[in-house]
Amino acid sequence: FTIPGFRKGKAPMAIVERTYGSSIFYEDTFNELVPEIYDEAIKENKIEAVSTPQIDISQMEKGKDLKFTAIVQIKPEVKLGKYKGIELKKIEYTVSDKDIEHELGHMAEHNARLVNVEDRSVEKGDITIIDFAGSIDGVAFNGGTAENQELEIGSNKFIPGFEDQVIGMKIDEEKDIKVTFPEDYFSKDLAGKEATFKVKLHEIKKKELPKIDDDFAKDVSEFDTLADLKADIKSKMEKENEERAKYESEEAAIEAVCKDVEVEIPSGMIETEIDNMVKDVENKLSYQGLTLDQYLKLTNKTNESLRKEFDEQANKAVKSRLVLEAIIKAEDIKPEDKAVEEKVKEMAKNYGRSEEELLKNEGFKSYIVDNMKYEKAIAFILDNAKMKK
Repeated sequence: FTIPGFRKGKAPMAIVERTYGSSIFYEDTFNELVPEIYDEAIKENKIEAVSTPQIDISQMEKGKDLKFTAIVQIKPEVKLGKYKGIELKKIEYTVSDKDIEHELGHMAEHNARLVNVEDRSVEKGDITIIDFAGSIDGVAFNGGTAENQELEIGSNKFIPGFEDQVIGMKIDEEKDIKVTFPEDYFSKDLAGKEATFKVKLHEIKKKELPKIDDDFAKDVSEFDTLADLKADIKSKMEKENEERAKYESEEAAIEAVCKDVEVEIPSGMIETEIDNMVKDVENKLSYQGLTLDQYLKLTNKTNESLRKEFDEQANKAVKSRLVLEAIIKAEDIKPEDKAVEEKVKEMAKNYGRSEEELLKNEGFKSYIVDNMKYEKAIAFILDNAKMKK
C-alpha cells in the first residue's frame, strides 16, 4: 500500500486501515481461511460435495467471528434396478479372407510407386501436379492460389466438382474450372459462392502397385513368405476384434443396467463433466497448434454451443459412473492389494517412475484403485449376464 510519509509496504496496519477502511483485508483473509475451513466441515459432516460451493457471508467484522454458509450439491442416491441376470447379445467378430486381402491391398497401396504418364489424359485415381488461381467475379481471394500442387483425382480433397473437371485434361493444358463453395464452408466469405479457377496441368502420375507375393512379404515385413504375413495379419485382426467386442459388450452392459435405474443427477456433476470434456478438446487442439478460441471461430461455434454438444454425452457418463459406484457399494467390490501393486508396477514402467514413489502417492493409488473397482464392477455385470447368440 502507498501511504504518504511511509515507504511502500512499510506503513503500520492501523494507518492502512484508517486510510483504506478496515475491510481492505477481508477478501484476502477470507480466501486464506475459508478453503481449509470448508474442507474440514465437508469431511467432518461426511458430505460428498459434487459442485463448487455457493458462499453466503453472514458475519465478517473486526473483533467478531467469521460466519458463512456454504451451499453445495451432493452426490445423489442411486436406486438400482436389475443388474444381475440381464440379457445381453453376445458380440463376436470374425476375420475373413476378404478382410486379410483388404489389409494386404492397403499395404500394397502404401508401398506403391508413382510412374509418370505422358501418353494420355487424366483419369480417376491419377495423381496430378497443377497450378490454380481462383477468383469470384474476377477478384482473387485468399488461399485460392497455388503452384505445383499435388492432387489425387477422386480423393475429394478439393471443392466438390473440381476434381471431376480435371479428368480429361492433358499435360500443359490450361482450363477454367467453375465450382460452387458448399453452404457450410468454414469461410463465411466464400460459403455458397460460385468461383472460377484457372488451372494448368503439369504432370500426370499413376500408382503402380507391387505384386502381392513372397517377395512383397519380405519387402514390407519381417516375414519370408506371404503365408506367414497373412497369418500375422489375421492374428492382429483377431486381437483387435477381441478388444472391440470387449469394449462394445461393456458399453452394452452399462447401458442395459442404466435403463432400470432411478437417480436425479445434480447439474454440478454434469457441468464438471463437460468442463473435463472441453479441457480434453483443448489438449487435442494444442497438439495441432490451435487454441480453443481459434477452433470456435473456424467452426462458427460459441463456447456455449460447444458445451451444449457435450450435454448428452456428459449425462450418460455421469449416470454410468454413479450406477457403477452403487453396484461397487452393493456388492462390496474391491481389488486385491497384490493386483493394485501389479497395476502400479505397470504404470510406473509406462511413465518411467519408481514403484515406491507411486505407491507412496495416495492420490495416484486411490485413482488406480477406483479404476480397478469400475473394471471389476463391469466384469461382475457381464459375468452374471445371460448372453444370447
